[in-house]
This record gives sequence, C-alpha cells and structure tokens, in this order.
Amino acid sequence: MAGIRQIKVGPMENFAYLVADEVAKEALLVDPGWDAPILLKALEQEGWQLKAIALTHNHFDHVNATADILRAHDIPIYTHGADAGGLAASWRSSLRDVAEPGKCRIGTVEIGFLHTPGHTPGSMCLSVAGNLITGDTLFIGGCGRVDLPGSDPQQMYETLRRIAGLDGSLCVLPGHDYGSTVTATLASEKHANPYLKFATSGTLGQFLHAVG
Repeated sequence: MAGIRQIKVGPMENFAYLVADEVAKEALLVDPGWDAPILLKALEQEGWQLKAIALTHNHFDHVNATADILRAHDIPIYTHGADAGGLAASWRSSLRDVAEPGKCRIGTVEIGFLHTPGHTPGSMCLSVAGNLITGDTLFIGGCGRVDLPGSDPQQMYETLRRIAGLDGSLCVLPGHDYGSTVTATLASEKHANPYLKFATSGTLGQFLHAVG
C-alpha cells in the first residue's frame, strides 16, 4: 500500500515528498530541499527506510539538501538527463537518467516518470497511486516560471496541454505552497487554473501573453 507524506521546507514554501510502500517500509524522497534533518526525522517517525531520491528538476531550492541526505544514505537519484548538467558533479555516480516512459519501484509501489519540460528542460512529474507530483510544472492555480535560463514557454504550453489530458481524478501535489490549498484534483485545476485553461482552450499566442 502506497503512503505519501507532504513536508513543507525552507523559506520559499517548498514541498518535499516521501513516497512509501507502507508494508515494506521503504521510501522514495522527492525534491530534498533546505532541511535534511527535518526530512530524515520524518523518515524516522514513519519507520521508513530511504531507498532513493527523485528530483522533479534541478533548481537549487528543490535539491539543496541532497548532499546531506547522500552522506547519510548511499542511494540512487532519479532525474531526467536534460537537467543532470545542472547538478553537482559529486553526485554523478548516483544519478539514474529517467527516459520516458521511465519507472521505478519502491517495494511494490510503482512510480512513473513523465517528462514535462518548460520550467526546465528536464522537468518531470511523478505519477503514483492516483497522485501526480508536479514540482514546478504545475501549481495549485498556477504554473512554473518560464522566464528563467533554460525555461521555454512554448514547451510549457505543450506540457500543460498534455497534463490536461490526464485523468481528472489525479490529485495534484505541487512543488510549492503557492495556492489556496496544498493539493487539488486535476479536474478542479482544469476548471480553475488559468494557465491550464489557456493551454487547453486558448492559442499558443494567448498562453504566451498570459505568462508574460
């Protein structure tokens, strides 16, 4: 049985996630930012053994506790190869390039990796047990910035159109606490999120105007 714990960390309202097989008591840590002690304490509280890390993208606020985690646990890091160049060289031996349709298993829990470029070239979402961990691709009520080095607004448009085609019952688990709620169904985001609405019912030009 899959268990997911959402953990708020750092001064930028980040969310890290623990995804676990609650029977095997094995876990995957998604986006270890800011505070390794808090994340390791959460593992200890749950009685879960950390088996791997996954990075939704390579921005510092989502990865800056990774080195401390690796000092405590010799484990692989799942990331998309397009973002690998922005990560610390000392992590290279731990990196596992996720080529879509990529998957991994934590105990018996299967995690799927969906390449969702736009915010960064290698941004990805994780699909697990009816949930979609979206990093900085999709927020509650928003989407990730596309004016940063490596960002691509046209790719974000195509990515959001693709996400909008997924099952509306999926629970969106974003990378930051920027919305009115900390989670939402994809169906509700299709209705209320202006960027998803522009991507699905508007033109590329309208979307580009909306994201500035």
